[in-house]
Amino acid sequence: MQKRLVGITLAFGAVLGGLIAASTRQASAIESETVTINFAAQVGDQTFACGEMYPLGTDATPATATDFRFYVSQVALLDAEGNEVPLVLQQDGKWQHQDVALLDFEDRTGACSNGTPDTRSQVVGSVPAGDYIGLKFTLGVPFSLNHIDSTLAPSPLNLTSMWWNWNAGYKFARIDLMPMMDTARVRSEDGHGDGHGGHSADAQAFAIHLGSVGCQMDAAEAPVVCGISNRPEVVFTDFDPTEDVVVADLAALVNNTNLTENEANTPVGCMSAPTDSDCAGIMQSLGLPFNDQPVTDQSFFTVE
Repeated sequence: MQKRLVGITLAFGAVLGGLIAASTRQASAIESETVTINFAAQVGDQTFACGEMYPLGTDATPATATDFRFYVSQVALLDAEGNEVPLVLQQDGKWQHQDVALLDFEDRTGACSNGTPDTRSQVVGSVPAGDYIGLKFTLGVPFSLNHIDSTLAPSPLNLTSMWWNWNAGYKFARIDLMPMMDTARVRSEDGHGDGHGGHSADAQAFAIHLGSVGCQMDAAEAPVVCGISNRPEVVFTDFDPTEDVVVADLAALVNNTNLTENEANTPVGCMSAPTDSDCAGIMQSLGLPFNDQPVTDQSFFTVE
C-alpha cells in the first residue's frame, strides 16, 4: 500500500511539474512581444532612391548618392517613467548580430554600384509586454565589436565596404555623394575660362564616413581606446513603435555643408577627423562635438 501511495505521489508530482513548466512557458510567451522599429531614408520631403538627383548642402548643389548605410546599436524602448527597456534583437544571421543592426537604403542600382541589392529598413526584436512611449538608440557599433576582424565577423559585420583598414574599425555610417559641379563656374573660379557658356557638369565625390578616430593600438593588436568615439545617442521621448517611423534625412545631414568645397590636403568629404573642417557641419547635424563648436541637438533623425 505504501509503495502504491509513493507511486501516486510521484506521478502527481510529475504531472504538476509539467503543468507548472507549461504555465511558465505560456506566461513567458505572454509577457514578451516582438517589436519592429521601422526606419526610412528621405531627402527633405522626398523618398530617397539611388540614381535620383537632389539639391543638397548650403549651395543646393545637385547631387546623387552612391551609398547610404549605417549601423545602430543599443536600441531600447522607453516606458512612461522614462525607464530604458533594451530591445533584444532577433539574431537573423544577416542584418542583426548581438545588439547591432544594419540599416541599408542603397540597392546597388544607378550610382550605388558599391553596395548590395538587398535593402533593410527595420530593426526587429523583443521586449517585455507593456506600454512604451519613447525610443533610444546609438548610431554606431559598440567598442566591444568595433575592432574585431571584419573578414571573420558574422553578418552584418562582415561587410568590408563598411570597414576602415587604416583605422581598424567600422564605418558607423557610410553615405557617399556625387555632387555635380557646373564646369563653367569651376573654370571661372580657378582662373581658367571666362565663366560663360555651357551647362556641362563635372562630378566630385563627397564621402561621409562616420567612425571612431584617435584609436590607440599596436601593429598587431586591436585598439584599447579611441580618443573620439563619434557614437551619437538618439532619443525620442514621443515615439509609438506600432505606428511611428524613424526618418534619416540626407538633406538635414548636409544642411550646413558645402559639397563643392574640400579642405586642402584632406580626403574628399568627411572621414571624421577633427582636423578636417569639412566635418564641421556633418558633426553638428549628428549632435556630436567637433573642436570648439557648440554641440547642438542632432537633426539627422526625426520621427514621422
